[in-house]
Amino acid sequence: MKLRFGAKRYKFLVMAISTILLLAGCGTTKAEPFPTASNDTSALNWKTCNGNFQCATLQVPIDYSDASLGTFDIAVLRYRDPNQHDRIGSLVINPGGPGVSGIEYALNAEYILNPEILERYDIVGFDPRGIGQSSAIHCLNATEQDASFASDPKPDNDAEFALALTDTQDFIDKCVANTQHLQYFSTENTAHDMDLLRQNLGDSKLNYMGFSYGTYLGTLYAQQFPNNVGRFVLDGAIDPSIPVEEQSLIQAVAFDKALTNFIKDCHNHKNCPLPIHATGEFFTELFNSVAAKPLTITGEESPRLITEGLVVTGTAAALYDDVAGWPLLRTAIAQAKAGDGTDFAKLADGYSGRNSDGTYIDNQNDANIIIDCLDWPNTQTNAEIRKAATKFTKAAPVFGPYVAFSQITCNLLNQTLGATQIPTNQKLLQINPTNPVLIVGTTQDPATPYAWARALKNYIVGSGLITLQGEGHTGYGRGSACTDDAVDTYLTSGQLPAQDITCR
Repeated sequence: MKLRFGAKRYKFLVMAISTILLLAGCGTTKAEPFPTASNDTSALNWKTCNGNFQCATLQVPIDYSDASLGTFDIAVLRYRDPNQHDRIGSLVINPGGPGVSGIEYALNAEYILNPEILERYDIVGFDPRGIGQSSAIHCLNATEQDASFASDPKPDNDAEFALALTDTQDFIDKCVANTQHLQYFSTENTAHDMDLLRQNLGDSKLNYMGFSYGTYLGTLYAQQFPNNVGRFVLDGAIDPSIPVEEQSLIQAVAFDKALTNFIKDCHNHKNCPLPIHATGEFFTELFNSVAAKPLTITGEESPRLITEGLVVTGTAAALYDDVAGWPLLRTAIAQAKAGDGTDFAKLADGYSGRNSDGTYIDNQNDANIIIDCLDWPNTQTNAEIRKAATKFTKAAPVFGPYVAFSQITCNLLNQTLGATQIPTNQKLLQINPTNPVLIVGTTQDPATPYAWARALKNYIVGSGLITLQGEGHTGYGRGSACTDDAVDTYLTSGQLPAQDITCR
């Protein structure tokens, strides 16, 4: 789940996207025959792709209440380990977002999941409606994306606020002009698509592993199809009962807390660039100084300006992962003192999916905004949002001012599409699935705070909770053998731990 920034820069969360991108393409490239399985009853028309993978296209109704609108194409990919034995079925995975490609994620199945899981499941990734290789949402081209991420993320006066409204309406107008059926890309519809995928995979139950936003998709699936829930892991949980305005404030506070933890840790390293008694105010001053005089990237033929918006984005991106992100943030700060924005650009570009040549890997930024707005209707007017910015700044002095305006985009989208066309977020009722669900929460997770994992456990009857005491976003595959072993045991046996467990 991405941190939401102001106006058209509105974002929602995932895993450390830069980590995923670094892995992309690392899988086996030598083509081998796809392994067979005696209990594979998939009805999809699979074709060999990407070496040792299979690809297929699933057609789903645009509107589940009106078949006359036609269908969307959903891109699906699966991996089967050559050492597979005692096949359980398919394990569908979602890396989060909304907007991150499940296809690209599944291409790295060998690096994401442990061998005992790979040997028991087909690993299946799909690009949800609106995303990547599926029928996609399109708003901005690469040049326009660059301008959006580099733009002023914090309107400080009447003129800047008016410009933010104008720019955001321009973004919405481009989304409407470039994408048909824009109002049908909600996660509720994707949950229905996922049940069609389950049926076409030939599985009586859906086995699923969702991270961050993927936990919200899994929750809506369990709410609508409780009898079809198989083995479910929801890691980096979202509490779907919290109003979107409160979600944004909680996230801002959590990122400020993560920044405080980064500052405390920094002086344990010889290359710490912070003053000995640094506080969050150091970053506020950094952001303000870059707003007045942007950084540049050295060594490029045409120097690229690294603006306040990119430095704020890069700082937030680093806080998703203390292992990879924190060291890069230390070097980025040191460079910034000399006017060099190289590593802040790396962090921001990893977050937004920008390639080194200025193109973007896919449409994740456009999809993120539209899907989020469809999922989480806002109840405040733009004037009320502006007034509430003071509350955000008081609660989270560093990130609060940038997150405060995040709902403006959704207000303008609602007005453009017509409020009656925007589905209201379902009030979550207690869910009682056929099989137990395993939830994972990390205590210092800035993007999906730990309290959300505990709240989701209360909604899903009979669910188990793994608490990972640590920094960063999500828990599985981040270096805790305790967490990984418990998840793997659940996926292979179907049994929750005897009691909720705490890991380090």
